[in-house]
Amino acid sequence: MPVVLVANPKGGVGKSTLATNIAGYFASRGHAVMLGDIDRQQSSRLWLGLRTPQAREIRTWEASDDGNVVRPPRGTTHAVIDTPAGLHGARFKDVVAVADKVLVPLQPSIFDIYATRDFLDRLLAHRHAGKARIGIVGMRVDGRTLAADRLREFVDGLGVPVLGELRDTQNYVQLAARGLTLFDIAPGRVQRDLEQWEPIRAWLDA
Repeated sequence: MPVVLVANPKGGVGKSTLATNIAGYFASRGHAVMLGDIDRQQSSRLWLGLRTPQAREIRTWEASDDGNVVRPPRGTTHAVIDTPAGLHGARFKDVVAVADKVLVPLQPSIFDIYATRDFLDRLLAHRHAGKARIGIVGMRVDGRTLAADRLREFVDGLGVPVLGELRDTQNYVQLAARGLTLFDIAPGRVQRDLEQWEPIRAWLDA
């Protein structure tokens, strides 16, 4: 069962947006999906509570009382884990150990880039002893800006692919308010955003 971990030690970088849309994508492909949330804010769990019965089912992946991930029930084919800011230490090692793929959402500001650097170093060091593939997704990126160029310079040479750059749009905000994703509505309404997801989807399916 593939397990996708969405992680970044900095808050407000778009972890829940990325995690919920990955879950929505897997569900749109007919998979039995579970979305786990080990963040105290429980943003993904709140999002699941807003999801309408008409939308494709995404189940909650319960965590234990201490916030650790527990094994999902039988029947699950794909799992996505949303993680808290400040993930480190034994908890970091535990959640990375269960992941097949780790996606790091990163905004193109100098503050976000430097706050993420140590985490990426630890993640890359841990990868040598683990199985997880790692990718970066630029969040709220305007590809025409110097900030976007700075983001690309930062990841160049790290050996971690930038899978895509997602624009800053109200589509994500408005859909999240209804417990929905880009993959729950008519493609024509969000065509530009779906095009940005194409390389991310290919990486998830590989």
